[in-house]
Amino acid sequence: MFRTLFLLFIVACTGSENARDDASPASSWVHENMVRKQIAARGIRDPRILEAMRRVPRHEFVPKEVRPLAYRDRPLPIGYGQTISQPFVMAYMTERLAPEETDRILEVGTGSGYQAAILAELAAEVYTIEIVAPLAARAAADLKRLGYDNVHVREGDGYQGWPEHAPFDGVIVTAAPDHVPRPLVEQLAPGGRMILPLGDVSQRLVLITKDADGKVEQSELLPVRFVPMTGEAEDTGTDGGDPGNKP
Repeated sequence: MFRTLFLLFIVACTGSENARDDASPASSWVHENMVRKQIAARGIRDPRILEAMRRVPRHEFVPKEVRPLAYRDRPLPIGYGQTISQPFVMAYMTERLAPEETDRILEVGTGSGYQAAILAELAAEVYTIEIVAPLAARAAADLKRLGYDNVHVREGDGYQGWPEHAPFDGVIVTAAPDHVPRPLVEQLAPGGRMILPLGDVSQRLVLITKDADGKVEQSELLPVRFVPMTGEAEDTGTDGGDPGNKP
């Protein structure tokens, strides 16, 4: 009898520990663990970004079948051949974008809506475009349900940006073209910043800045792996041109 109870106790403890490792989505522990071990420990220092990553419930933006993995440091499938990026990459891109409270931000590639929610915690308005119709609809519904009223979602091809609401203080692209879309650079406000993955087989994260005189500079940050940008980006090819200098 004692042996049976002991074995049941061991099984219960093991199950509890596994559940903790896979993360109960509603637990504040998993948010803090993600921020502390995956993001802050790897060099992200901006307290506003760290707090935004704590506040936004990542599990609410992924399909139910992968929610136990929502706070792991890995990309996850969200359907239709698309993924949600790992938390560190999203935090890194956000920190390099450096959004201010009064900024208007354009996101190309809404995906799950999670990155838009992070930006909504940091900026005044977020305009986000998604080419995959079901993803756009799902992200819009999730963002509305979670109270992100300063996020505006549009279904469509983001290559041409959203000129009706330009200029933007920041532009973030979450799918990889093989060149920098010139319309996005043109919609960047003086003093603005744009970050995007660039390339096909070999990708790198690129930061583009535009100074007060409209001069554009481009610098490479780190190697990444994103899904390719589809739509007009595929048709235009490298004819998009070089937006600026590469130091």
